[in-house]
Amino acid sequence: MNTKENADKSTFIISRVLNAPRDLVWKACTRPERMTHWWGPKGSIVRVAKMDFRVGGTYHCCMRSPEGVDVWGKFVYREIVEPERIVFVNSFSDEDGGMARHPLVPTWPLEVLSTFTFAEKKGKTLFTIQWTPINPANEERKTFEEGTAGMNKGWTGTLDQLTDFLARK
Repeated sequence: MNTKENADKSTFIISRVLNAPRDLVWKACTRPERMTHWWGPKGSIVRVAKMDFRVGGTYHCCMRSPEGVDVWGKFVYREIVEPERIVFVNSFSDEDGGMARHPLVPTWPLEVLSTFTFAEKKGKTLFTIQWTPINPANEERKTFEEGTAGMNKGWTGTLDQLTDFLARK
């Protein structure tokens, strides 16, 4: 797994080579019944997931933490290039899909531009996630830039769960 930061620290990138063909990884990221098996920090359980996978569509889900705290999130899809790239705006939300602040870090950016890329590598897939805050206030940008360790931990756990899920397919 590789992680890197942009020189200005306002972009976070993490990659992993997954031992699965690109088509299978694509389906794991575009089918809600598959995402419920791996999405979110390690130990979290997706208990609600609704997806309208098209440009302008949304993914709205509720994750329950190991401590029993429900956290809602929402994607709004901006670009879909099957099977190469998905671009979406990621935010925390309420149960009705309205935008909300991070439940534990209120200075986290309201919206993050997320880009997932899927590159075929001899039967495996190089899966790369890129995060960039959208129009952050200074305090939000600082929180994001200082959050690298937490993002690494969260995404590493998520990618571990995806790796385990793909091994069962």
